[in-house]
Amino acid sequence: MSDNLHNDHVIIESPEPVDTTLPMVIYALYLASIITGGLTALVGVVIAYVYRGKGPEWLDQHYRYQVRTFWIGLLYFCLSGVLMFVLVGFLLWLVAVVWLVIRCVKGFKGLQEKRSPDNVDTWLV
Repeated sequence: MSDNLHNDHVIIESPEPVDTTLPMVIYALYLASIITGGLTALVGVVIAYVYRGKGPEWLDQHYRYQVRTFWIGLLYFCLSGVLMFVLVGFLLWLVAVVWLVIRCVKGFKGLQEKRSPDNVDTWLV
C-alpha cells in the first residue's frame, strides 16, 4: 500500500474566518476594570453571557473562561475588600489584580493562536 492513502495530518479550514474581536474586547474590559472599580467587567460579563454558544467550541470556551473569570474575580476582590479592615486585604487585592492580568493575558494568547484557553475550569491562573 502507498503512504499517500493514509494521512493523519489533515487540515480542514473553516469556510469563514472566526471573528475574535468581541472576546478581545471582553478581556480588555476586564483589564480596564482594575481602574474603573469593576464597572467595565460587568459590561464584559454581560457580553460574554450573550455571545457564548454562538461560535466554534474553542471560542465558546473563551466565553466560559471569561464568565468564570468574572465570578471568581468578584469573589477574590470582595474577600480582599472585607479583609482590608485587618490590613491583609491590601496584599490580597494586589494578588487578585495579578491573577486577573495573568488570566486576561492567557486569554489573549489563546485567541491569537485560535485555541481555547488552558485550564478553563481552574480557580487559579
